[in-house]
Amino acid sequence: MKWTEHSNKPCAIAKSLGVVGDSWTLLILRNSFLGARRFEEFQEQLGLTRHLLADRLKKLVAEEVLKKVPYGENAKRYEYKLTPKGLDLYPVILALVNWGNTWMIPDGEQPLLHVHRDCGQTTRPVMSCSECGDALDPRRVSVIPGKPLQEMAEQMEAEQMTSELGYYPPKSH
Repeated sequence: MKWTEHSNKPCAIAKSLGVVGDSWTLLILRNSFLGARRFEEFQEQLGLTRHLLADRLKKLVAEEVLKKVPYGENAKRYEYKLTPKGLDLYPVILALVNWGNTWMIPDGEQPLLHVHRDCGQTTRPVMSCSECGDALDPRRVSVIPGKPLQEMAEQMEAEQMTSELGYYPPKSH
């Protein structure tokens, strides 16, 4: 199957998928959050080829999601550590874990549980409004076009926008 590049589209999801949009990359990130740092650790834990792992790590470093840090006496070997940009993917990983635990794993058989160190309780991610704190529900959130889409709408027909974006843009309020 051919890999389709979407990162050139004016869409945050498409651009994000250009960085983390394949299963190996997400598993590398999962293992990074679980403490893996060295090439050999990733390879042993994930079982992917050296070439594929090197390719995914190189891309994550180029995108500044991971950084290569020398270790050892002669510093010819490297560890891969999450950057602030990489750490910001933690809610995405937690959301995927929560979705998988809810819909793909039978109750009581979740392979990993997340415990909040501050209170000691098992936790799951909860999305809330940054302004009022209410839980976010897709039936209670509106999507409106930002500046780039507003500018595109002024210059092209709806059909052309849809083919360009890969989705039907929302209407302005």
